[in-house]
Amino acid sequence: MAVHRPAALPALVLAVLLAIAAAPALAQSWRSTPTETLRIEDQPGYEPTADEEQLSPALQRQMVFFRTTEPPGTIIVHTSERFLYVVQGNNRALRYGIGVGRDGFQWQGLKSIVRKAEWPDWTPPPEMIERQPYLPRFMAGGPGNPMGARALYIGGTVYRIHGTNQPQTIGHAVSSGCFRLVNADVMDLYERIPVGTKVVVKQAPEL
Repeated sequence: MAVHRPAALPALVLAVLLAIAAAPALAQSWRSTPTETLRIEDQPGYEPTADEEQLSPALQRQMVFFRTTEPPGTIIVHTSERFLYVVQGNNRALRYGIGVGRDGFQWQGLKSIVRKAEWPDWTPPPEMIERQPYLPRFMAGGPGNPMGARALYIGGTVYRIHGTNQPQTIGHAVSSGCFRLVNADVMDLYERIPVGTKVVVKQAPEL
């Protein structure tokens, strides 16, 4: 008696095998192809909800394997990856998801933290006012301030590592050169980082 085999079975098995093989690549795709520049303007006065401030797992603060010759405590920013690392030693680092400068506003260099502030005031520079004339000329610190809950000022530049009232911009290239974190993360970072901390900003991805 002839045995009848379902014709679709080999195709189904092939599809499952292909899906399994593709899974690691999909899981790592955010590393090789970071999110594109996000076209969004500042929103002074907007206060995000707790749900809005919940980041995707890949961007959440976490301890990771990280090789570097920099001493523990150093901040290393990988602009292309959208991550900020605080070196812990023993090939480990505490990693934070960040928003970075959009095209034309990215930079790299070796700097240090020269000042820290809680709930900083915000004074948009003239260049930003020119691009966004509706912005206030000054805004006192608070939950709706685009500078967020904390700010760490990078010496020799106009840039800061600061919080944000736009958590949806984390993982994107959107700022004018500053590095932004959700408020819970920048508050955590603020407590760990003293004035004088070395900051290494790298723009190109590492192979």
